[in-house]
Amino acid sequence: MDDRVLSPDDARERLEAWQGKIEKLAADTKDMSDRFQALQVTRSDPNRMAEVTVDSTGSLIALRLTREIERSSPEVVAATIMSTIRAAKVELAGMTQEIIEDTVGAESSAGQAIAARVSEHLLANAGEVEPDGEYYDRHEDEEQRDISEPLRSDSRPTPRAGEDEEDDDTTIWR
Repeated sequence: MDDRVLSPDDARERLEAWQGKIEKLAADTKDMSDRFQALQVTRSDPNRMAEVTVDSTGSLIALRLTREIERSSPEVVAATIMSTIRAAKVELAGMTQEIIEDTVGAESSAGQAIAARVSEHLLANAGEVEPDGEYYDRHEDEEQRDISEPLRSDSRPTPRAGEDEEDDDTTIWR
């Protein structure tokens, strides 16, 4: 900006241009917010064991499990659900970055601040991304466990020793 005194017409033009920029930023910000609110991501794991849906905040809003869980250990089912949620959040974060770029611009200071905040929220504890697209959490002192193939067994649970298989009570399986 220069130090010269503006004429009334120049000042009015400058104020109108500034007001136009502010109005456009407000409209773009509202558009961005509306698009964020409408976001949902549904993601399935590679083995089709679980399908999760997260909303625009990254909160789990739906979980669908298939019969594949019957062939897997509870630990594998839990790890699969958690990694699928993390994958959905990573996808959601990417979608929000696109919306920011389309509306307020990724290079603008507002866009950068919003992008950083959204990424921080959605990607907290998101784990690391493997080259093949699989997600996992790795602690420094822990070796990575491969959970891409669930523990499967075609055998059925067996009743506890001493249990009568022909009675009508509820059998507790181990």
